[in-house]
Amino acid sequence: MTIAEDELVELVDELNEDDSVDGILVQTPLPDQIDEARVMRAIDPMKDVDGLHPFSAGQLYLGRQTLVPATPLGVMQLLTEYRISIAAARAVVVGRSPLVGKPMAMLLLQANATVTICHSRTEDLARHTLDADLLVAAVGLPGVITSDMVKQGAAVVDIGITRTESGLVGDVDPNVAEVAAFLTPVPGGVGPMTIAALLANAVRAARYRSGQLAFPLI
Repeated sequence: MTIAEDELVELVDELNEDDSVDGILVQTPLPDQIDEARVMRAIDPMKDVDGLHPFSAGQLYLGRQTLVPATPLGVMQLLTEYRISIAAARAVVVGRSPLVGKPMAMLLLQANATVTICHSRTEDLARHTLDADLLVAAVGLPGVITSDMVKQGAAVVDIGITRTESGLVGDVDPNVAEVAAFLTPVPGGVGPMTIAALLANAVRAARYRSGQLAFPLI
């Protein structure tokens, strides 16, 4: 893509001003010539259906959620649907991206889990994952979580997805199903929940703009 940064920001500004548009999502990662943070800051927080504007992230951090990234939001809905206990659970999130890992950890913390965040610099990853009652993998490394890294009876959420010669695979080795009490499939697990949560965010954004929901003052 050869679009200039200023051109993309101008497009976002146009969408901000367009009353027929309730939600804006900028597909990332962006080309190297574009400052991704600048583009995200340009989005009207009331239309920020991806939850990446600093205002949205700050509201999540403070526990005053407005629009939350769709994948973590979908995971929380999935855990609720399957009655996975979160309060007082030991939760481990493998991954620290602003779109998935960090907001996932915040949502679990606000649901009263005891949360550990692991990442590429974490030494002895299994020492942490084996303690998890609830394990969320979101790093995009095929099979990085193996059955010997999972606590018996744990709930495991596989957010990672990588295209390989043999098809789409997740961050969690399928053999983990022999150990875990719950394991989301890849594909067909978290992906549909992300889409559903994104649509819910779009509806929420429309309700903010129509005045049906009160939006915090910026």
